[in-house]
Amino acid sequence: MAETAAKLPEIRFGRRPESYVHWKLEFQGDVARLRMAVQEDRGLNPDTVLKLNSYDLGVDLELADAVQRIRFEHPEVRCLVVTSVTPRIFCAGANIPMLASSGHAFKVNFCKFTNETRLYLEDLSAASGVRTLCAVNGTASGGGYELALACDWIMLPEDGNTAVSFPEVPLLGVLPGTGGLTRLVDKRKVRRDLADVFSSLAEGVKGRRAVEWRLVDEVVPSSQFQAAVERRARILADESAQATPLRAAPGVPLPDLACERDDARDDGGATTFRWAHVTMKVLRGERRAEIEVRAPESVPSSLDEIRAQAAGWWALRCFRELDEALLQLRFNFLDVGLVLVRTKGEAAQVIATDELLQEHAGDWFVGEVRHQIRRVLKRLDVTARSLFAVIEPGSCFAGTLFELVLASDRTYMLDHPDEANHVQLSEMNGGAYPMANGLSRLDTHFLGEPEKAREALSVNEPVDAATAMKMGLVTFAPDDIDWEDELRLAVEERSSLSPDALTGMEANLRFAGPETMETKIFGRLSAWQNWIFQRPNAVGERGALTSYGKPQRPEFDWRRT
Repeated sequence: MAETAAKLPEIRFGRRPESYVHWKLEFQGDVARLRMAVQEDRGLNPDTVLKLNSYDLGVDLELADAVQRIRFEHPEVRCLVVTSVTPRIFCAGANIPMLASSGHAFKVNFCKFTNETRLYLEDLSAASGVRTLCAVNGTASGGGYELALACDWIMLPEDGNTAVSFPEVPLLGVLPGTGGLTRLVDKRKVRRDLADVFSSLAEGVKGRRAVEWRLVDEVVPSSQFQAAVERRARILADESAQATPLRAAPGVPLPDLACERDDARDDGGATTFRWAHVTMKVLRGERRAEIEVRAPESVPSSLDEIRAQAAGWWALRCFRELDEALLQLRFNFLDVGLVLVRTKGEAAQVIATDELLQEHAGDWFVGEVRHQIRRVLKRLDVTARSLFAVIEPGSCFAGTLFELVLASDRTYMLDHPDEANHVQLSEMNGGAYPMANGLSRLDTHFLGEPEKAREALSVNEPVDAATAMKMGLVTFAPDDIDWEDELRLAVEERSSLSPDALTGMEANLRFAGPETMETKIFGRLSAWQNWIFQRPNAVGERGALTSYGKPQRPEFDWRRT
């Protein structure tokens, strides 16, 4: 089956509210309203019709952008109301013909992105204090109900028709792909037997039963629904104002990220992306990419200067650029299996930036930048690519940028007798950027030796390759004689292994430690969905997903595995 991504023009990720096609974002005082209005004929694939407010990747890219802009551009917002413009339809979930015609990799990457977007909605509430209300003003099925589940409060009109449902198992032969099953039992504490019944009912549950089963928080007669939504939004906004300090400063506009692209014809099919602080070179013929992150050339001297630099501040812009690089890899370069991560610049500048991030953590803008860095690093954690950090003279793997080392599967650090090569930790490595498991990457790295994490944090100075190796901060530290051969052999070996086996191995090893709702979504759910998306019962010629909307009935292989 051909990949949908190959049929589409290359996916571009920048979005702006004035160019949204599928959402309407409005602001009234401290309440924002995000209303879904999917245009059927404006999907990323012109052959896909987005009926019933069903969504494709383009719809979700706009949703992710809206959440990001609320955080940075509208600090006055205390409550976000998510609803639909379309009468009697909230959202029918992911577009089924789009999924049915997609190749395996695109389906998995699409689900991963929608998972991240729902988690960003939850993070908007947990980290930024913006409470979220989903006014389900019509049928919400599959991914539509999963969108509601990501909000703090769910309201439903009691009109005899509006229901919430997960039809994936009975109708499509797949799972709710955006964490729905996990949120039912982990987040909303729905009883397991009731969740079992609900997830097997294609028609879903409505009215009072939806409240009794904890599927929604409130049902209201249709005639009173809009007034009740306004009243609840006011309650949530006031609760937010009491719980977190007012963010009175003006917002920070997020401009488009300028990027130069070079498709070289004489370099083995290389494509190079150059942003202000990040460069990514994709070597398609070698199925490899190289990402270089550069340190800031200068550092603000005060909070006022940080505010003046706004979205141009290195700590924000650099990680916005890295985020876009990761999305480029995920959707536009599926054959890339290994990413070499490098840094360049003065480590002291990174450490100085970390000191600002720590000193002004209570400022709303600096706080949002910290949250942004955390979210981008989480996207790196779930990138289905092998990650090798390469530390050479001139590198600046220090503090926040040392998180790139801790996120990598292996680290190679050159031990050169004549050229200085150092790494350095800062306070930011001690828990400012927790992983999905709730631990810092340093604590996860030293899960069996927590005292080594504490010792590493106590060293407030650069350390060379031999010391970093002794401290357990790097995997290998070859000398200058063996460096090129060892790195070359490691790259060749990794590139020769099965990408499926590597994806499974890396996903298992990256999330050591406690299990959380988020690790279940990206580990357990992704693993099962990855498998189900390849099974004939779902995507075969007579599979349930392939047969949906056609006169033929699905045919199953009834053997359990």
